[in-house]
Amino acid sequence: MRAISAPWILAAQPGFQPPSVNELFNWPNIVTLHLGPLNLGINRTVLLMFLGAIVVVGLFRGAFRRPKLVPRGLQNVMEALIDFIRRDIAIDVIGPEGVPWVPFLTTMFIFIFVVSVFEVVPAIQFPVTSRAAIPVMLAFVCWILYNAAGIKKKGLGGYLKAVMFPPGVPKPIYILLTPIEFVSTIVIRPFTLAIRLFANLFAGHLLLAVFYVATAYLIQPKITALFSIASFAMTVFLTGLEVFVSVIQAYVFTILTAVYIAGAVSTEH
Repeated sequence: MRAISAPWILAAQPGFQPPSVNELFNWPNIVTLHLGPLNLGINRTVLLMFLGAIVVVGLFRGAFRRPKLVPRGLQNVMEALIDFIRRDIAIDVIGPEGVPWVPFLTTMFIFIFVVSVFEVVPAIQFPVTSRAAIPVMLAFVCWILYNAAGIKKKGLGGYLKAVMFPPGVPKPIYILLTPIEFVSTIVIRPFTLAIRLFANLFAGHLLLAVFYVATAYLIQPKITALFSIASFAMTVFLTGLEVFVSVIQAYVFTILTAVYIAGAVSTEH
């Protein structure tokens, strides 16, 4: 990766060219495969996505392959996480009907965290969720599930009625409110889920790349070596921040999914 530096340094060194967004986020195919216009090629992002899935399976298997009555180590951590999601997300948000959703919500939380925190893992240093296709697919899965749950609970007509005709509203208002409710619930929700996750990890990766490379670049000429200390300190801070952001984004994505499920299956008005 080529170095990135401040504009005034770039001006002094006309031969310098910082890496583009494509160089940071787009990886060439390792295996090229096309199905008509659909690109099914395998690149580094796809491999990291598979690695994230393997890590999630490994965490569950390692924790519960031989569960002990008094949990220790990984089992203790995983049980605490499952209990947190069961109590504070599934039951608190969805209610008693949320208990069957605990496995899905837990898996979603752990997978998003793992593939996001890859950003700070040495030799990987790339958050899979910074590629828009991954958050979009996760959001699409959630969209299918919460709509399917609502249709199963209320029937197609009853579900659409609950979405588009909220009770207690004067009938003339439905002319304006109904299309808004339909678009916001059926169309907009998956995009807001995906964009929130994608944008945060995209920005975080971009910032870390800038400060990592700036540190290496600034330390070389003696005149800018002192500036590399500040750049390195910012890199350390952003690395810790990325771990925090990975946790927060996994939590937000999971709890919003639970909110959408609750809205779909709720019979209260």
